[in-house]
Amino acid sequence: MSALTGPFARILSTPTPQSWTDAAVERWRELLLDHAACERKAASTALALIFAYPQDQALGASLSRLAREELRHFERAQALIIELGVPFERQRPSRYAAQLRSHLRSGEPGRKLDLLLTGALIEARSAERFGLLAPRLPEPLGGFYAVLARSEARHFECYLELARTRAQEDWRDRLAVLAAHESELVTRPDRQLRFHSGAPETIHYRARPVGALCVSDE
Repeated sequence: MSALTGPFARILSTPTPQSWTDAAVERWRELLLDHAACERKAASTALALIFAYPQDQALGASLSRLAREELRHFERAQALIIELGVPFERQRPSRYAAQLRSHLRSGEPGRKLDLLLTGALIEARSAERFGLLAPRLPEPLGGFYAVLARSEARHFECYLELARTRAQEDWRDRLAVLAAHESELVTRPDRQLRFHSGAPETIHYRARPVGALCVSDE
């Protein structure tokens, strides 16, 4: 497992396991379907925060822009699903987001801070994983993921700045607590492969180079 580098090192506690990346590269169709769902969820999360805290106008302005960008990412992911001939399959969501949010505090202002820090952690993990996958996947998916790696990095910085400016005294301590929970979720083996899962417990794939992404790539 390689060490975290760059901006991720100041928010994530541990890097993605190599076994997850290897499985994700081989099972890119399954991952692309989950990725599209994640983009929808990311947009809805930003909108939910806007509705929850309408009095925070700066938060609303920042997250409305972020939500629009997440929806554009969803549209592009959907277009690639069609272009690459990936058959639709309804998937069960991963445990990641629900279990991470189970550690949120219920009372204010702690809950607001936890929501923002959780958003930052999810976006940072997304950016890290897009960066890992981009150079290992052929076009058009590799190029798309390279663009998303940069976009998601901006998004985690946005959430982190919103958290920092609203809780200058204790945001670092709270981030450390939530980051430890996030680290456990992405390193513990999972029964299914998802964009924010741990490595699948049983990896059903052949170790081979990934060729052109097309319908006949079986």
